[in-house]
Amino acid sequence: MKDYLPAVINPLPEKTVYEMNPVVLAFVGDSVQQLYVRTKLSAGSTMKSGELHKLAVKEVRAVSQADFAHRLLPALLPREKDVFMRARNSKTNSPAKHASIADYKAATGFEAVIGYLYLSGGHERLLALLEVGNEDNNDD
Repeated sequence: MKDYLPAVINPLPEKTVYEMNPVVLAFVGDSVQQLYVRTKLSAGSTMKSGELHKLAVKEVRAVSQADFAHRLLPALLPREKDVFMRARNSKTNSPAKHASIADYKAATGFEAVIGYLYLSGGHERLLALLEVGNEDNNDD
């Protein structure tokens, strides 16, 4: 398993992260997943940046994240599932551009779990969850 994630040098206390606004966790999680996907796609690639961008967008769009979230939900630990549910159920101020509201909310939940694990220093768990999605995406 290759590690395409930056490690948090000084993770925040788990309790602090758990109590953060779940939409803020999703904000962070979106960036972490973007970096993971872009690094994974770029590592050893000879493709041009435009081609890499198209592949990355396919993987990080709300519909793909929602599908990934539904597959991972049974494997989430109780705290992770709670973070997911709080983010999924949070009030949405902006409509999804290319996804149903249900997919958009599930994607927000997924991103929040990523943000939660990243900020609290759950590096190995985060990498394991992202790798599961990577294996599934190789089937496309």
